[in-house]
Amino acid sequence: MKSISESCFYFIAGHGRGWAFSPSDLAGRFSRQQVDSLLSELTRQGRIRRVARGMYDYPGYSELLQQTLSPDIDQVAAAYARKFGWRIEVSGESALNLLGLSTQVPGRYVYLSDGPNKCFEVMGTALEFKKSALKNIGFKYRESSLLVQALKALGKEHVTPAVIEKARTQLDPKQFEKIVKDTQGATGWIFAAIKQICRGEHG
Repeated sequence: MKSISESCFYFIAGHGRGWAFSPSDLAGRFSRQQVDSLLSELTRQGRIRRVARGMYDYPGYSELLQQTLSPDIDQVAAAYARKFGWRIEVSGESALNLLGLSTQVPGRYVYLSDGPNKCFEVMGTALEFKKSALKNIGFKYRESSLLVQALKALGKEHVTPAVIEKARTQLDPKQFEKIVKDTQGATGWIFAAIKQICRGEHG
């Protein structure tokens, strides 16, 4: 069992800290019975964390704060989408929160979905999926959708140099080129703002 347990943990850890997943993400590698016992064993050891019913994560850790971070809600939303076969898109307000562009502390994150209306509790935070016609689902990368929805929610007149800087710090520079290519079809001013965020251009 030891080697299967290690193999399971390496698979999970290979996705990086903050990755959220459900048993169905492991179903292709292990039997259902194995998955259940592996997840309970790894949770008991503190190597993974149960964040909601049937949902787990490989928790992020802050060296600065010397503590485990709260679940990455965007990762948890993506895990639910994989589990149920939904396509999802973050709502504008939630995108602002995820990118650190909103001053309000959210008690609820809202995603639009082509599945039914559902609400889950993720360690004290409400994660809601609302059935909706999805307009921006054509993006390959979650960061692209996040940026487009956040900028749209802010409005053109509120995209200040400070917003550009803040958004830039929330993204992995390795993704910049991919995001710019991915969002070429976005509304003109939104694409211009994304180019500034990803390329360090001003004005």
